[in-house]
Amino acid sequence: EVQLVESGGGLVQAGGSLRLSCAASGFTFDDYAIGWFRQAPGKEREGVSCISSSDGSTYYADSVKGRFTISSDNAKNTVYLQMNSLKPEDTAVYYCAATTRAVACLVLDSSYRGYLEVWGQGTLVTVSS
Repeated sequence: EVQLVESGGGLVQAGGSLRLSCAASGFTFDDYAIGWFRQAPGKEREGVSCISSSDGSTYYADSVKGRFTISSDNAKNTVYLQMNSLKPEDTAVYYCAATTRAVACLVLDSSYRGYLEVWGQGTLVTVSS
C-alpha cells in the first residue's frame, strides 16, 4: 500500500522551531516530487515547500522563504521540513503529498494540485504568541 505518514507537529511558542517528517511506504522517492502543504482553519490549502527527487531542486512559498528548509533522506524514504522562527500565522494542519508526474513541484500551485497522487493524514502545528 502506498502511504505517507507525517509526524513532528505540536505546540510551540512564536520564534521557536519544529521539524516535520514525512515517511513513505510502498514506494521510493526516486521518481517523486514531495510537497508540504498547510491548511489553517477557514482558509484554503496552501503550498509551502517542495523537493524534486530528479535533481534535488527545492521550492518555497514566499511566506516561509528563509525560515523553512525542506530536505530528504532517500535511504530512509523520508522528507523533512525544518521550520524555524515560527509565527502564529504558521498555525495549520501540515500535509505532505507526492506526485510522479512531470509537473513535479508545480503542484505547489493550486492549479496543479490534482496531479498529486498520494496524501498523508496531516499533522497539526500550533504556534502561540
